[in-house]
Amino acid sequence: MKRTCVVRHAMKSVVRRATKKPCVVRRAWYVALLTLAVACRPSERPTGRPADSYDPAHDIGSLFSDVQLSGIFPDSKEFVDARPRSTPAAIEARYDSARRAQTFVLRSFVEQSFALPQPAGDGYHTVATQTMVQHINALWPVLTRAHDSADSRSSLIPLPNSYVVPGGRFREVYYWDSYFTMQGLVQSGHTDLVKSMLDNFAHLINTVGHIPNGNRTYYLTRSQPPYFAAMVGLYAHATDNAHALPYLDAIEKEYAFWMDGADTLAVGHAYRRVVRLSDSVVVNRYWDDSNEPRPESYRPDVEIGQTLPESLRAAFYRNARATAESGWDFSSRWMRNPKDLRTLETVDLIPVDLNALLYNAERTIAGLRSLRHGDGDAGVAHRFNRRADARRRAILAMYDPKEGFFFDRRWRSGELVTDRPSLAAAEPLYFGIATDEQAKRVAARLERDFLKPGGFVTTNFASGQQWDGPNGWPPLEWITIEGVRRYGRADLADKAASRWLALLQRTYHATGRMMEKYDVVNANRKAGGGEYPTQDGFGWTNGVALALCAEPAQARTCKD
Repeated sequence: MKRTCVVRHAMKSVVRRATKKPCVVRRAWYVALLTLAVACRPSERPTGRPADSYDPAHDIGSLFSDVQLSGIFPDSKEFVDARPRSTPAAIEARYDSARRAQTFVLRSFVEQSFALPQPAGDGYHTVATQTMVQHINALWPVLTRAHDSADSRSSLIPLPNSYVVPGGRFREVYYWDSYFTMQGLVQSGHTDLVKSMLDNFAHLINTVGHIPNGNRTYYLTRSQPPYFAAMVGLYAHATDNAHALPYLDAIEKEYAFWMDGADTLAVGHAYRRVVRLSDSVVVNRYWDDSNEPRPESYRPDVEIGQTLPESLRAAFYRNARATAESGWDFSSRWMRNPKDLRTLETVDLIPVDLNALLYNAERTIAGLRSLRHGDGDAGVAHRFNRRADARRRAILAMYDPKEGFFFDRRWRSGELVTDRPSLAAAEPLYFGIATDEQAKRVAARLERDFLKPGGFVTTNFASGQQWDGPNGWPPLEWITIEGVRRYGRADLADKAASRWLALLQRTYHATGRMMEKYDVVNANRKAGGGEYPTQDGFGWTNGVALALCAEPAQARTCKD
């Protein structure tokens, strides 16, 4: 969407009034910028932060907001990934002194004080003679990172084992991306790397308390769609069911994170990520423990925040962060007005896909407890099966018979958000929650309204946001294709997979790249929207492509 910024307009006004005095223009612009920086400076450090770690939004004083708002980095993520060349306190003190000089140049100071990051996979060149599948298999080592060393001057949270990053600006592991990346790693025979990544996630759960959005300190206040239990299931299916048992404790600890506060929550109230409905069933929402601008998207958040009354800014920042936890940042799905990002209402919604994931976690815990046969395991298994049954009933109630589709629900009013259908409706099919009749009707609507020449479109709203039409995303393609396949619509699954893989093939042969997202409506257009350019690499695209290519119906599509 086109963003406006009250402060930026004010700065432009100052410039217009001083067009004949360049030095006045520079001074007036910088004063206005500093005023904005002071007003929007982060104030609190995230909880759960590892000792001796670097948190750029809180460790370098006003330098952080001054840099992010100056525009010297078009992408706010570049600065939060930069590594200080000396201690943050020393840089802050040096900046406080240096910026007072008339000859001070902010960009030069930053380059002298920080080592700027490089894109993941930078320098890799496609081999023109390789097929798409060969190219993907050649990319795994390019996108794989060895175990990290602790570095008190990096925002990276070190992980003890190897892992795969998505690529481009995404230089760290990402939670929900990894499930779809793992689909391809399994097909490539890299189950050892899948295990390493599972061990890393278990390490994060045990040390941080949850799996953050990514292994960066600025991501600690939120998670992402909780696919950990599904990852363990994928690994066990690819190797041996007994290999799931070592992860049971971690699955339960992560589940406790998502359910924090549920035991004491009153009916009709919400706390962090839990909501107790009028029938006393507990369901979940997305949340973030901070209400500040996102450090990695600081400037766009602040610019939008400045167009709101001050009393509403914290709520907007919280909703923006909660939407980032959903992974769908951003989409009309979360907005009262699909054209206005300021109307985000994410924390007021019960997402159908999130609750399908937690249903799967409950069933997984129950199944592993039953498998273990230890003291008390049978009772715990029974309790989690009851929770799963209650959650399934709540999810089934998010199906609208008139529309033949699943929708998110506003937890305060109880109404289904039927005016914003999306591919999130496929998640109850993927995890086997829907009834046969519901799945039949959902699949029919997916085929009628969402299947496009290049695969399934995320939504049919052209809002300008990246998680809307005309874009298709690899994780949603996989969930939707395999969801309808689970309920007997192999014809639809194969048709959608063929279209999606054909689009990936055309793009690969034209560019030599695997992209983060694709325009599934017009194959000749590059996918757009979002706060950054479309990235290539790309972990989850590679994973889903290999997993779909392994299906017999797609062998011909993937041959070239």
